[in-house]
Amino acid sequence: MTMTRRRAQAALVWAGALVASGLAAGPAAAQDKVVFATNWKAQAAHGGFYQALADGTYARYGLAVEIRQGGPQVNNRPLLPAGKIDFLMTGNLLHSFDNVKNGVPVITVASLFQKDPQALMAHPGQGYQRFEDLKKAPVAYIAKDAQFSWWAWLKAEHGFKDEQLRPYNYNLGPFLANPKSIQQGYAVEEPISIRKQGGFTPLTFLLADHGYSTYSTTIETRVDTVQKRPDLVKRFVEASILGWVHYLYGDRRAADALILKDNPEMDQGTIDQSVALMKTLGIVDSGDSLTQGIGAMKPERIRDFYDKMVRAGLYQPGEVDLSKVATFQFVNHGLGLDEKKRLQHKQAGGPKAP
Repeated sequence: MTMTRRRAQAALVWAGALVASGLAAGPAAAQDKVVFATNWKAQAAHGGFYQALADGTYARYGLAVEIRQGGPQVNNRPLLPAGKIDFLMTGNLLHSFDNVKNGVPVITVASLFQKDPQALMAHPGQGYQRFEDLKKAPVAYIAKDAQFSWWAWLKAEHGFKDEQLRPYNYNLGPFLANPKSIQQGYAVEEPISIRKQGGFTPLTFLLADHGYSTYSTTIETRVDTVQKRPDLVKRFVEASILGWVHYLYGDRRAADALILKDNPEMDQGTIDQSVALMKTLGIVDSGDSLTQGIGAMKPERIRDFYDKMVRAGLYQPGEVDLSKVATFQFVNHGLGLDEKKRLQHKQAGGPKAP
């Protein structure tokens, strides 16, 4: 076979893979400029978005995407309703409830994490083998914002007490120095830091595995964008979903390079460990996403979480119009499931698809 024929055949195989995975969708010629803001510095938990940028998925969907980082001194949330950005990555549904309650004209269009990574961590060998044991800890290092959100749920649903509370200022020192203490943490980051600084692997109890049913790493946009430019929203959501499929199950080296460029404080070892934790804990791909595709959301689950927050005293019954929290038109279509299967088959060393 000549070099020209081999190249032509390779091009046809690549084009077929794009069609099969959905990457060929959307007009490739027109490039709509999109500004997407995150809620913290670049990290593995943003990996799928960087993957879609790095491997050209956004471009193939006709999008010229700028990812704008958040951080400790950066609050991107007001920029969305003000029209300064097009899409925003937010933490969980509490933000969405507050938006609706306060009349902020934004709406959730996808949830890239099926589980909120928020967790409680404990020292091994201190009698904290079960989640229920944590309410007996004499000290719980919890940040102020958490004390007025999910800590209220822990008290209402699991019997935790305010007497346990000590302020958490994102310094691991007090927790490391007190073996009987417990501490909040982001399940895909703090355990890594504790291993580095404390020399041990903490017990990690994911709140999501014990009833904290919020979606996390949601994508929000303005209501008028959904109404006037649904095709733009569809292309951004679908490209982001495929970005996450390829980040978790494909070659993520180019995405990691962009993360390290945007956030020089990050390192490759931390990224690798975070990705492993995301997979092990089912943060991105579990539950409904296994059959409906990454990004899946269900109204029943939003209602369940809201009812729990009402019982925790964070909202009044009927205070939030749940029909305005999210739209489901851009997710739950099984996008990426075939591509995930193909990538997993490739990783397992199976024969190439014809």
